[in-house]
Amino acid sequence: MSIDTNPPSPLSPLTPEMAIEMYRKMRLIRRFEERVIDLVNANAIAGVTHEYIGEEAIAVGVCSALRRNDVISSTHRGHGHIIAKGGDVKRMIAELFGRVTGYNRGKGGSMHIADLALGIYGANGIVAAGVPIAAGAAWAARIQKSGVVAATFFGDGGANQGVVHETMNLAKIWKLPLLFICENNQYAVTTPASYSIAGPGISERAAAYGFPGIRVDGMRVDQVYEAVREAVERARAGEGPTLIECMAYRFQGHFTAERALSLSYRSTEEMEYWRAKDPVITWGSALEEQSILSATAREAIHVEIEALLEEAVEFGQQSAWPEAEEALTDMYVTTYPGLPARGVAWNSN
Repeated sequence: MSIDTNPPSPLSPLTPEMAIEMYRKMRLIRRFEERVIDLVNANAIAGVTHEYIGEEAIAVGVCSALRRNDVISSTHRGHGHIIAKGGDVKRMIAELFGRVTGYNRGKGGSMHIADLALGIYGANGIVAAGVPIAAGAAWAARIQKSGVVAATFFGDGGANQGVVHETMNLAKIWKLPLLFICENNQYAVTTPASYSIAGPGISERAAAYGFPGIRVDGMRVDQVYEAVREAVERARAGEGPTLIECMAYRFQGHFTAERALSLSYRSTEEMEYWRAKDPVITWGSALEEQSILSATAREAIHVEIEALLEEAVEFGQQSAWPEAEEALTDMYVTTYPGLPARGVAWNSN
């Protein structure tokens, strides 16, 4: 595995303000996830969740290169994507609690949070199912000439799904403004990527479809940002899709209950290697070392985030449960603006 072990260089290509905001968002995602683990283990949140800890640099690097009205589709491990795109943590926590103030009025839970106003077309419990959804958004942007770019997140396991390959084929044919963001965290549940991925790697698969495929260090927010920024420029210029494979590692198990199941499939040496590359800690330290962020200011960010999460948990716990009478409300589409579809003339040039 080829991973850049050089320390982060926050001054390039970012402004100091962007570098600090990236740290704040990564820290918020980390602490949000840690708080959710505590709440799940305390049975305050029903069921389990799929933590994003260790992959924060990918979500923040990608979403920092997108505009507010650009679209993302997420995965079952989607909390980080939602926060990075600007999601409200109070509504997220409320959703995890199953309360009416949540993003889905408590009906979607952890794996289905969406916010169309922020271009978040939903997390998704089905592996790689968000990929064609993002392609649909990219297609709409293409024919409407809106300048919107869509980015779809999927994992190394999802990369082997047929729907990903079908979408890559169409994305090239139709020159869709679509970014395929593969979060290669090394494991599909407990199956190592080194066992399950044929060929030289995921990013190399883009060549078969005739568009760029690159591999970046997914533990480095600056590298992810720069790769996505260039891909977004190509997409907005009408040059079609890009596949970006982000090499990363999930520090937690596949889901919250994994520890209770005593699963063992990762070596101590492997985990220590990746822990040394912790994207939140190394980025924060680099900012301090280069005098972009003082220790005092860094601590103030931590305090601000803790207060925000306390407020979010209080908001969720105090919010009402959904009424039984609305159990089926919003579950099925009966009317939708613009239907029936009229069709839109398309110019392939």
